[in-house]
Amino acid sequence: MILTCLVVVLMCSVVWSFEAPEEKKDVFSSTACPAFLTFTNAAFIAGVTVELPCHCKPEEVQSVVWFFRKHWSSFDETRALTDNHGNKLLDTSQVPHSSDLRSRFSIRMFSLLIFIAGPEDSGLYICGSAHKDFFYGYDLDIQEAPALKSRKKKRHRSSFVVYSHPMYKVFISYRSWSVCDRCGAPGEQVRIGLCYVYSRFLHVRYRLANQTVASCGSEGVPVSFSRINQEPKVEIRSCQVTCPPEPSPPSKLTALMAFLGYSFVSCPWLPPVPAYFHPCWYTDGVVTLGCPGARPNMVVGWDQGSNPIYRSEKTSPGNFYPRIKIDTGHHLVFNPAKSQDSGVYYCWLQGRRAAQIRLLVYAHLGKDQTPWAHPDFTESMRTLFTYYVVMTVVF
Repeated sequence: MILTCLVVVLMCSVVWSFEAPEEKKDVFSSTACPAFLTFTNAAFIAGVTVELPCHCKPEEVQSVVWFFRKHWSSFDETRALTDNHGNKLLDTSQVPHSSDLRSRFSIRMFSLLIFIAGPEDSGLYICGSAHKDFFYGYDLDIQEAPALKSRKKKRHRSSFVVYSHPMYKVFISYRSWSVCDRCGAPGEQVRIGLCYVYSRFLHVRYRLANQTVASCGSEGVPVSFSRINQEPKVEIRSCQVTCPPEPSPPSKLTALMAFLGYSFVSCPWLPPVPAYFHPCWYTDGVVTLGCPGARPNMVVGWDQGSNPIYRSEKTSPGNFYPRIKIDTGHHLVFNPAKSQDSGVYYCWLQGRRAAQIRLLVYAHLGKDQTPWAHPDFTESMRTLFTYYVVMTVVF
């Protein structure tokens, strides 16, 4: 069995080998920056990780700086989010999530990443240089939903008007239902409805592709428009799909195993998904787990061991403040975290199991606390004494 698994590992190393992709054309050499800086309107639900690509820059610029200005503030209040090395300059001490989020801003391949974006992150984002040359801009609108809601009525409308005025209309535009968040076991689907405004009087500098539509929090919406405070909607519904068949082993590996007289078997200790270890956390703090590789347009499911965690159960009537929940950004949030939350968690990405996360939460002993005052102290000492006696007898 050991020989078989060693052969599998050696053969898989061939499969896992990296081949450099073909050299692609530099997109910045063919994309010219606009002469007049405009802002692309982009709306997201709160809690997601937002990626803002810098679509254009001069070829001689090797690094970019991202600038930020709050909506409806003066141009003089524009400040740098990051330096030309991607280091954050903003104070993120007010982040309402895990303390490991030392910086929620990062630059990767000239794109700005905002981790767990909130309404306070709404504003104008500009990709530029250290000399304050501006290349590309975004009008970012982060909308916060009050809670997830289970959909019971059988309706399939993609949008509906919530307020009509002679000069504008406020409507909720739904995205399509996501795929089922897991396969095999019963799962859930999610769809998000964001708030938008339709009007012929929007500011020309802040537009979507449709120049008569902008998100409700956009700076392109005139301040004189009232009642533009409609909350977004997040709906969930049940689903169940079968898992696709597992891919067959490589033909070369199968032939080699047959030549050695073995049938193809999988090694039980080789993890089927990447494993991650979440750092230790004190109890009574807020801990947030994110699924590696998740994007705003993807659906994420969570399992605690072999037990699925459902959004609908955490948002059932009467359960207004669940201690463990999946937020609108598809993060698994413990508020507060307890020592019994330690264990193995699995996340599903677009219906496929994507990662294994091991979480350890332990009690924090303050100034007025002693180790023997902890409720698990007696059991821990009993276990330690038992191991001591057994090892003494053995030796």
